[in-house]
Amino acid sequence: MKQTQMHRRTLLRGAGGILIGLPLLEEMILPAAVTDSQVPIRAFNVFFGLGIPAPLQTEGFDGVLEPLKPLNSKLLIMRNVDQVRCDESGINAHFDGASGAFTATPPDGEAKAGGASIDQVIRKSCHPDGMPPGMVPTLIGGTFFRRSRVSRYVHSYNRDGTVAATIQERPRDLFNRVFGVVGGAGDSGDVRKQRLRRSVLDSVVEQYRFYSGANSPLGSISRGRVADHLERIREFEQRAFEMREFGPNSPPMPPRSDLAHGGHADPGGEGIDMKIDDLVHEWRLMADLYALAIELDRARFGAVTFLAAGERLRVTGDYRYDGKQVYSFDDERELDKSGSGGCSHEWWHRFNPKKQNEQLRAHAHMKMREVAYFLDRLDSVQEANGKSILENSCITISTESGDGRHADVKRELSGVFHAISGANGRFKTGEILDLGKEGIDVYNTMLEAYQTGERLGPSDREYNRVDGILA
Repeated sequence: MKQTQMHRRTLLRGAGGILIGLPLLEEMILPAAVTDSQVPIRAFNVFFGLGIPAPLQTEGFDGVLEPLKPLNSKLLIMRNVDQVRCDESGINAHFDGASGAFTATPPDGEAKAGGASIDQVIRKSCHPDGMPPGMVPTLIGGTFFRRSRVSRYVHSYNRDGTVAATIQERPRDLFNRVFGVVGGAGDSGDVRKQRLRRSVLDSVVEQYRFYSGANSPLGSISRGRVADHLERIREFEQRAFEMREFGPNSPPMPPRSDLAHGGHADPGGEGIDMKIDDLVHEWRLMADLYALAIELDRARFGAVTFLAAGERLRVTGDYRYDGKQVYSFDDERELDKSGSGGCSHEWWHRFNPKKQNEQLRAHAHMKMREVAYFLDRLDSVQEANGKSILENSCITISTESGDGRHADVKRELSGVFHAISGANGRFKTGEILDLGKEGIDVYNTMLEAYQTGERLGPSDREYNRVDGILA
């Protein structure tokens, strides 16, 4: 029987501009062997706030990096990366280092970076005429609460240093960004838009029935895969919108998030109270939705943030990893201070390489667990060339500081943690390297591997390739 062939970018198109990508199906794979060149180029920056003090990085997977160990073979961990060039006199690494993450340039005022970020240089090089139809040009999302100065939480920038896209900080806002806005409060008289508010999948239901029904051009395995795939979207939609039913009597949409966002999230910079379970629930929903957008080929470039640079949270609750309790957070009580003085932020300022730093270790370990959660989602999806999305993509992971103590700029902006994925065979993985290099050279070596023809930073600065990271 002749096999029906479908294009890899086949989409279900609905009303209101909604597009739902299909998973990779047997009918989308050409008879000839799939080559690496058929896998889309992707680049995403993953940022986590407050950093990992350089002395703790030397412990490898025996310390706070333990949650990354299951992904060791898919990552290259780089220690001793220098971002001192990003120092802006009179400010500190929470801002300077965050601006330099993925750009290697100091900030240009409080609302701009000093130049482009890695993901945007690769995007413009690969898609000079714009992204394919139905794709979000740049997707930026994150769970964060410290709002002062944009580069604390946004980590994707255009050539002129402006943000590449608006960041979505609420899970259902990210969902709308990926799948299309489904009507507003003023649409109550429009039956079609009322229906769309119940579920974005309602708008493609007829096409879904076609591809999963008896007259489908797909084989039985692919029909089942389409059904499972759309059911996963429905599941994420339920979690993002907290819906429980989708019939004619569906309840009104509930509040967008149980956690404070916007101005309420950072009252006077004094920090907010946060239960660890609430924080993790919000982040994991964001991470799931972001990973789903990549899996559906709705996004290929952007950035995702787990906690802003200099994040101020008073965290409480039991933190567990691998079935064991690691620590019981109670920042305000242990610091014996209220307001900003009682936030986890202070453990970084109190770091002492001669002490155990138990609280900081627990917080840093938790951050690595949640970064690993997102990376694992990308590693769970295999693509046509037999590799996972994580292996095929350029994932750059970093933070703002190598030491939380503000007294010494060089110490604070040296030894900044970095990790990258293999980018479809471009970079080494499965190692921990002590580079002793500047971030600008690491980033530009990555761009050279993508043959972008562009470099970050000043045009007159001598470029020093970091051959040690190349596969």
